[in-house]
Amino acid sequence: MWKGRFKEEQSDLLKSYGESVSIDWQLYPHDIAGSIAHARALKSAGILTGEEFEKIESGLRQILAEIEEGRFEFLMDLEDVHMNIESELTKRIGPAGAKLHTARSRNDQVALDFRLWVREACDSLAQKLQGLQRELVGLAERHRTAIMPGYTHLQRAQPVFFAHHLLAYVEMLDRDAGRLRDAHARMDAMPLGSGAIAGSTILLDREAVAKELGFPRVTTNSMDAVADRDFACEVLAAIAIAGMHLSRLSEDVILWASTEFGFLELSDRHTTGSSLMPQKKNPDIAELARGKTGRLYGNLMTLLTVMKGLPLTYNRDMQEDKEAVFDSVKTLSATLSILAEMFSAASLREARALEAAGDPLLLATDLADRLVEGGVPFRKAHEIVGGLVARARELNTPLDRLDSSEFLKSSPVLTPEIVKSTFQLQSALAARKTIGAPSPENISRELSRWRSLLG
Repeated sequence: MWKGRFKEEQSDLLKSYGESVSIDWQLYPHDIAGSIAHARALKSAGILTGEEFEKIESGLRQILAEIEEGRFEFLMDLEDVHMNIESELTKRIGPAGAKLHTARSRNDQVALDFRLWVREACDSLAQKLQGLQRELVGLAERHRTAIMPGYTHLQRAQPVFFAHHLLAYVEMLDRDAGRLRDAHARMDAMPLGSGAIAGSTILLDREAVAKELGFPRVTTNSMDAVADRDFACEVLAAIAIAGMHLSRLSEDVILWASTEFGFLELSDRHTTGSSLMPQKKNPDIAELARGKTGRLYGNLMTLLTVMKGLPLTYNRDMQEDKEAVFDSVKTLSATLSILAEMFSAASLREARALEAAGDPLLLATDLADRLVEGGVPFRKAHEIVGGLVARARELNTPLDRLDSSEFLKSSPVLTPEIVKSTFQLQSALAARKTIGAPSPENISRELSRWRSLLG
C-alpha cells in the first residue's frame, strides 16, 4: 500500500510485530458497510461509475458472506482487516477496487469501523444488563415477603426485605445501562471523510454517508475525528463501573451462600465441587465474576495510558485500543449472561434469613425513634439505647427480653407497651414508608414499576 515510497521489503519481524488483523478482523462487517457507503458517495461525486460501484458493492457482499461462513483467509502480511478486504476486493474486480480508497485514509476508516462496533456493543450490553435486572426482579418477586438482615460494616444493622436488597442492585444496573446509552449518544457522529488528518480536496456528501450508516450527525473537526478515542475510554469506564457493581453483587452471593450465613441456595447447575472434599458446593460463578472485574479495570487503565501522551493526531500506539475494548465487552457480556442464568435458578432460605433478621438488636434504632417521639433529643436517645444494649449484653439476654424496669429506669417514655410494639418485626418494616424505604407497600410498588419498565 506504500510501495512507491519504500525500496526494501519490510522485515518479517516488523510484519509480525505490527500486524493487527489477528484482533481487528472482528471489525469486518462494519468495515464492509463503511466501504459500501463510501463507494456510494464516490459514485455520487462522479469518481466511480455506476458499473464500478456495482462491482464494488457486489464484491464486498461476497467477501462478507465468505467471512461469515468461515471461508475467508485473513493474511498477516496485509496487516489489518481494512487492507485484507480491500486487497481481496481489488484482486477480484480489478481497477475499480483500487479506486475505493479515494478520499479516505485508514485513519478515518478505522475511526468509523471502531465507532460502529463500539456503538453496537453498547446496545448489546445494555440489553444484557436489562436481562440480569429482570432475573433479579423475578427472584425478588418469588420472595417478596421474605425478611433478612441488612448490613453495614458487614455487621447486622436493620431488617429489610430481601426484595429491597435485590432492587438496590437493579437500580445500580439501570445506571450502568444509562452510562452506556450516554456513551452511545456522544460517539454517534460519523468520522469518515476526515481523511488522514485534514479531510480531502475531493468533496463527498458526508451527511449522506452518515445517514446510510445510521449516524445522526457528522464530526466537525477532522483532527479530533481521527485522534479521538475518548468514546472507547468512556465505554471502558462504564463497563468497569458495571463490573464493580457485579463484583459487589457477587460478594453478597458468596456470603449468603456460605454456611455461616446460609441465606441463598444456588442450583447444582451453577456451582462446582471440590476435587478433594466431597461435601463442597462452591459459588464459582460469583467468584469468577468478582475476579474478572480486575480485567475490566485493567483494560480501562490500558487505554487511558496508551492515550495520555499522544500528540494530535493519529499515532500507531492507538492500534492498541481494540484488544482492550473487545476483551472488556466480551467479559462483561459473558458475566451478565451467566449471572442472569444463576439468579433464575436461585432461591432464598426464607426461614434462615428471618431467623437472622429476628435479632432484636436490629430494632435498636427503632427504640431510639420511640424516645425521640416522646420528646427526647436524638443524641440522648442514642445514648440511652446504647446503655440498654450494653446492659443486655451484661446480663446475657436479648435486648427485647430485658425486664421492663430496666427500660423505665432508662426513660419513662419506654413503657412496656411501647417496648413491646417496637420489637414487632413486621410492624417495624411497615412503618418504613418514606420514599425509598422498605415498607411492604413501597416494595410492591417498586416491583411493579420495574416489571413494567423491563418488560
